[in-house]
Amino acid sequence: MEAGLRPQGDVESGEPQYRRCVPRGSGQAWPRRYEVRPLVPFFALAVGIVAALTDPSSPADLILAALPIAAFAVWAYLPRAPLWAACVGVLVPVVVAQADGELEPLLFDASLLGFVVGRWAPTRAAAVALGLLTLSAPVAASLIQDPAEIAVGIWLLGIAFPWFMGRVTAHQRQLLAQLDATRRELAEQALHEERRRIARDVHDFVGHGLAALMLQITSARHVLRRDPAAAEEALKSAEEVGRRSMRELRGTVTLLRRDDESAVAPPLPTVTDIAALVDDARAGGLDVALQREGDLSRLAPTVGVTLYRITQEALANAARHAPNARTALEIAVDGGGASLVVDSDGPMAPRPQAEPTEPRYGLVGMRERAMAIGGEFSAGPTARGWRVSCRVPLEAKDEAPIGEGRAR
Repeated sequence: MEAGLRPQGDVESGEPQYRRCVPRGSGQAWPRRYEVRPLVPFFALAVGIVAALTDPSSPADLILAALPIAAFAVWAYLPRAPLWAACVGVLVPVVVAQADGELEPLLFDASLLGFVVGRWAPTRAAAVALGLLTLSAPVAASLIQDPAEIAVGIWLLGIAFPWFMGRVTAHQRQLLAQLDATRRELAEQALHEERRRIARDVHDFVGHGLAALMLQITSARHVLRRDPAAAEEALKSAEEVGRRSMRELRGTVTLLRRDDESAVAPPLPTVTDIAALVDDARAGGLDVALQREGDLSRLAPTVGVTLYRITQEALANAARHAPNARTALEIAVDGGGASLVVDSDGPMAPRPQAEPTEPRYGLVGMRERAMAIGGEFSAGPTARGWRVSCRVPLEAKDEAPIGEGRAR
């Protein structure tokens, strides 16, 4: 199955539409081209050059100006280098260089460090602690200068603001990571839902068709010797059922593979088509009676498709598990919604030994279809057989059933 094909229901028309929603690769929440960590040493280099050109310095001061650049470089290009070590490697030479009062522009390295701490600190507590340590740089520099010529307030602001911007950037990156994780989780849920829906489609088109086909073939086999004409008629019915099932299956496969959004949707079954299902089941030898009450035209197309598919599965199960029982099918429409009851009254066929634990996908599919439009479903044994019943609203509430549709 192609992961990009997702069936969606049209609540008004009852048509599921298979849309392409190929999930993009998990990727990274923050693309590498936006990663500025490798650029930090170059900003520190620019600060060192400006400081050296602005204030004449001794060779020792030039070495002090170079040390923050080296500290930033080690931290930027060695992922395991601890941030606190980078803070020490930057702040110590920056503060010491202020003793003679000639390299004050080097305090821009402290501002750069404030952004680095705010942006890349592993935790909020570490960001606050290292941020306070960075803020202490201009205060310590003013204490070792005699007389103090550093505008401490300005430098405190010059460090605090980059630290704040770093925290904002870190928070944004965290939100992007959470958004990416949520997107991937939703894509995975959509894929699982798609698989369930296509499984219902395949069960409807293949399972129901094969059940009807086997019913007709069994009927033909039973009368082949004593009534060849009846056997021929049953085989003709089996051929018609097989061709119809092939057309439905081919149409679904075409929709799944087609990219053209203008694809024409095949006609949808309606609640009035249930009579044809009953006729087919009766022609296959199933003793089934249909009773209808109320105005069926009041049902929305989505509800009609749901009742049709549930009836189709219920009759297929009756033919498979209770072929000798009498099945009564009743559809009633009132002001509050519509109800469908399928009662099989008679002996149940023993389940093959090879299928004792086989999942009942048909029951699961019927329940999912009813619940998808806000209805209720129940199925289980009775004193004399088996009953399937559901109650659905006149209008679908949320999601249309899956099983027919057009490409979009």
